[in-house]
Amino acid sequence: MNRALFLDRDGVVNVEINYLYKIEDFEFVEGILNLCKYYQDKGYIIIIVTNQSGIDRGYYSESDFNFLTSWMTKEFAKYGIEIKKVYYCPHHPDISLVCNCRKPNPGMILEAEKEYDIDLKNSILVGDKESDIEAGLSAGIIETYLFDEKKIYKESKASKIVSKLEEIYNVNTK
Repeated sequence: MNRALFLDRDGVVNVEINYLYKIEDFEFVEGILNLCKYYQDKGYIIIIVTNQSGIDRGYYSESDFNFLTSWMTKEFAKYGIEIKKVYYCPHHPDISLVCNCRKPNPGMILEAEKEYDIDLKNSILVGDKESDIEAGLSAGIIETYLFDEKKIYKESKASKIVSKLEEIYNVNTK
């Protein structure tokens, strides 16, 4: 079985911009490349799980999303990092349907588990919203981190709240 590092996209991989779909607006969050490299070197596969309701809302198309995703994974590859897959939920419950893939539901994580034979109990999830953490916990991931750069959250169901991504792997190297 594989261990995975599950990452939310907006706010964890890239700096949060509402309904991001343009390359020129994309900016990596400080520390994300080091975090991914660290866990990849430890044998984890890297998977992104992201809600993309901007598709359902008509702000951008699936084709726009796929174009940005392709560019982003190539940028990771320049640093020797393989993003195994990007799972996304294009739905919004007020527009199209209530689904199992939209976080806080665990659908995307469970799909990845089946597709890549992932040991969820020994995997890690990093998100910037409580709904990310809830999705991970619902799927059976025990080690979860809430990335809270602005220090907004006072409490969380996450294993730990961190304000810098480096705190995640520094904790695990001690």
